[in-house]
Amino acid sequence: MFDARTNESVLSVEHGQPVESVLLFPSGGLLVSAGGRYVKVWDMLKGGQLLVSLKNHHKTVTCLCLSSSGQRLLSGSLDRKVKVYSTASYKVVHSFDYAASILSLALAHEDETIVVGMTNGILSVKHRKSEAKKESLPRRRRPAYRTFIKGKNYMKQRDDILINRPTKKHLELYDRDLKHFRISKALDRVLEPTCAIKTPEITVSIIKELNRRGVLANALAGRDEKEISRVLNFLIRNLSQPRFAPVLINAAEIIIDIYLPVIGQSPVVDKKFLLLQGLVEKEIDYQRELLETLGMMDMLFATMRGKEGTSVLEHTSDGFPENKKIES
Repeated sequence: MFDARTNESVLSVEHGQPVESVLLFPSGGLLVSAGGRYVKVWDMLKGGQLLVSLKNHHKTVTCLCLSSSGQRLLSGSLDRKVKVYSTASYKVVHSFDYAASILSLALAHEDETIVVGMTNGILSVKHRKSEAKKESLPRRRRPAYRTFIKGKNYMKQRDDILINRPTKKHLELYDRDLKHFRISKALDRVLEPTCAIKTPEITVSIIKELNRRGVLANALAGRDEKEISRVLNFLIRNLSQPRFAPVLINAAEIIIDIYLPVIGQSPVVDKKFLLLQGLVEKEIDYQRELLETLGMMDMLFATMRGKEGTSVLEHTSDGFPENKKIES
């Protein structure tokens, strides 16, 4: 630690490993150092005395971050994990897993967003879910109007006509998302296994509607490995069905155009991507052969209709009718 007024070192501590990152608490009383597999906390007010040494990572710790309230300390490591410590007990209270080794770490305003930079060149941004609102207690249902008129124990008579109120139809969740232009969320809802497997026609209809609106490419873009795998699984499972083929072939071509530049980053997605590409080409070949077959059948039918004759009855000189065939 240096004094900026004198440009001289006033305090030094021995971490024991090559230091990757240091962090000073806002109060100035505590210093955190990271290096090797260790995160160490030093008490500056006691001349740099070691307060606690943490060893919760399996590889080198590369970065540190402190929450805005000072109650949480975060550390990122080459073991692809972010550990969250409580500054009161210095115990791990939460952890995040990532796809690659972590080089940098930061928290946004009010700790609602965590940003992580990784060795594969990807910048991961995760948002904290907002706390669910407390559900209000259900209102007590009042007695119906007929209770006041007929009484509580009134029984329906034979000649009485019971008129029921029309039931209000509620929109499905994906219909509400479409109504509010939440296209990606609507597509995510119909790609859930409960909908995509049991009622694939609903998923195809949503894809068709998004394509009609011209926003299908926007709904399919910007997806991570898990989400794009779900889309590819649905296309591979239903592309060969004739009733879905025209819509899904168009969607598959859009996916190939969007994600072709990033092929090679995930072995699982690459395998499904190549399988989908082969299915699309095979389905297009099938449809081309069907069109050729339909063309040949149309020519045969047209030739047969041209050679059909019309039978008429004509009377001969002896008075008996004779069946003659007139070529058309």
